[in-house]
Amino acid sequence: MTLFHSRPPCRARFVYLIVLLSVLAAIPAPAAEKVRMRVDDYQIAVELLPESHKLSARAMVKVTALENLNVASFQLNNALRITRLVDANGQALAPERNTQESTVRFSLNSDLPKNTSTTFTFDYEGTLENADDSPVQGLKLAYVGPETSYLLYSGLWFPVAGYGVNRFTSTISVTVPSHMIAIGSGKEGAPAKAAEKMEGESPAAEKAAAQQAGTRKKTAKAAAPPPSPVNDRPFGSSTLANSKTFTFTWSKPSFPGTIIAGTFQEFKSDEAGLDLHVFFKPAHQDQAAEYASTAVKEFTYFLTQYGNPPSNRLQVVEIPDDTVPTAYAPEIAALAGNRITGKTNYRLLANAIAHQWWGVSVSPASKADWWISDGFARYSEARYVESAAGELGLEEMVKDMSVGALAYDSVPLSSSDKLDYFSPEFQALVTDKAAMILHMLRWVLGETKYLKVMREFATKYAGKSATTDDFRKMVEQVDGEKLTWFFSQWMDSTSAPEFKMKYTVYRLGSNKGFRVVGAIQQDLDLFRMPVRLRIDTDGKTEEKRIEVVGTDSPFSVETFGRPRRISIDPDNHVLTNSKDIKLRSSIVRGQGLTQQGDLAGALSEFNKALEVNKNSSLAHYRIAEVFYLQKNYQSSANAYRESLNGDGEPRWTEVWSHLQLGKIFDITGQRERAVNEYRQALQTNDNTQGALDEARRYMQKPFEREEGS
Repeated sequence: MTLFHSRPPCRARFVYLIVLLSVLAAIPAPAAEKVRMRVDDYQIAVELLPESHKLSARAMVKVTALENLNVASFQLNNALRITRLVDANGQALAPERNTQESTVRFSLNSDLPKNTSTTFTFDYEGTLENADDSPVQGLKLAYVGPETSYLLYSGLWFPVAGYGVNRFTSTISVTVPSHMIAIGSGKEGAPAKAAEKMEGESPAAEKAAAQQAGTRKKTAKAAAPPPSPVNDRPFGSSTLANSKTFTFTWSKPSFPGTIIAGTFQEFKSDEAGLDLHVFFKPAHQDQAAEYASTAVKEFTYFLTQYGNPPSNRLQVVEIPDDTVPTAYAPEIAALAGNRITGKTNYRLLANAIAHQWWGVSVSPASKADWWISDGFARYSEARYVESAAGELGLEEMVKDMSVGALAYDSVPLSSSDKLDYFSPEFQALVTDKAAMILHMLRWVLGETKYLKVMREFATKYAGKSATTDDFRKMVEQVDGEKLTWFFSQWMDSTSAPEFKMKYTVYRLGSNKGFRVVGAIQQDLDLFRMPVRLRIDTDGKTEEKRIEVVGTDSPFSVETFGRPRRISIDPDNHVLTNSKDIKLRSSIVRGQGLTQQGDLAGALSEFNKALEVNKNSSLAHYRIAEVFYLQKNYQSSANAYRESLNGDGEPRWTEVWSHLQLGKIFDITGQRERAVNEYRQALQTNDNTQGALDEARRYMQKPFEREEGS
């Protein structure tokens, strides 16, 4: 799953919050049960038939029993049908499907004792054309097509156990039409013509295939389904007349389960010692050099922060617009084409690259530790924004993260494992709430200690899984103090303070200045946090760090100049509630309900935002979107007009309100009025999310709403 600024399209901010930062959090997990086995390695041969959207594959899966094992369970995309499943002896196994959880489960022919290993070989095939059978309803995560095919790890295109937690090695051979290239994780073998047998590229799988062929005669009694044509061929051979096979080997346990294939323009760079490859579609090839330059800066920045990543090779890859905004895998940072703009989307790119450390190198040990991946990457994004755009850039990031952190503040982060992976509550907790915890920890520890914690944690757990307790111990070791209060307050509790202040200014005798005596107040009885107090005077600005404990914390500060303005936490070091946060949180909840199809609930949340600020352009804009979805064009147009007459925040609401009004006039057959709105959109000179490009397009040809959109 997020990465989140408010964005004009209805889906944008919510989708970013949901999957941005990490596509790893994009799928529902099977019912919680004790982990009884570990997947160690995959040997996969997969063939893609883009014109027919078909996939055929064989996967040899090596597993180790963590307990005495008699039943095994894997997740597999519901669009894929197992045609044959055998154990290490070539004996057939009978899988049972659970489509609700996208799982296959089967009993072993004989028990596997604890700490022993075996292999299962899956032959399977299917059509990956739409989201009908996706692990996440309505969201394509695996697709085979003529322009670009993408097989994301989260798309469960191969049998997966311990999603996002079970680290594994792999050798994946991908056969595609000869005009395409395939992109994956790890050492790449020279592309082979698929008509040639791939001798030596996957010896374990080749040996197993031979064993299975030899054993088939002896196991005629096994009730296996008839083999499909792909599985009667020698391992690695192809039905495609003109094709190539690419092989990727990843030898360090991680999550190398993403493959992207298609036709791309490749841009290479070896700047700063980074083996960088940018694979963009022709429409975006002019942006490749700038994205490459930005990627080098971000990769180098994170290198100085966290030490060496698992690999100095990075592939920035364009994926279609119909899937997640961004995805990552070892050596891969993927961006949706509609996120690749003339003005480099450096925030989204930074988040994807940061996952090379948080997610690829260090990963969560369990679902309860998921924030170690997505939250750490989110705050890494914020750190890079601070380095590139200064304090104002960080301030905007902190506002975004605060909104996400408090939008769904009914469950503590430590209980996030009770939530569904794809729920907005889970995503908000493990991305924005987690990132804000790191932001506050940085304030509590100080810059030097914070950097030491992050670098040592990244180094100690490189190539491993880590728990929240591992991180807490590292923090306390570096700080030298017990921080139970901090982790308990922000990990185990909900809500945030809303600071208020009362004070009196006294003039000191003999021209010694002034004394400000007062108290910081908030309504959380157990709250404890250091807070900066800033007093602007006629002369020097005075600052003091106040330990806020309980509901009323007194302070006394002396200044030489007359106090003119007193502010609490001026640099936003602490997660707090405010009028603006409440407004934006209501809007985020409304967007979440819109995404789930609860339009009445969404309107209720947007109207709550208007109760906070009746002139909110953003709230009116979101209301207009809901009416547009309902095809209630008059009410939608009225709300877009209200957005234009509102406070103008954020700025993009102006251009997109004009653009959407133009679409409404086109739909209702009022072409002259539509052109006028498109013209006004162009006059804003604001190309947020390609608004000007759309306006120019519809100036030439009237907008037509697609059936069912």
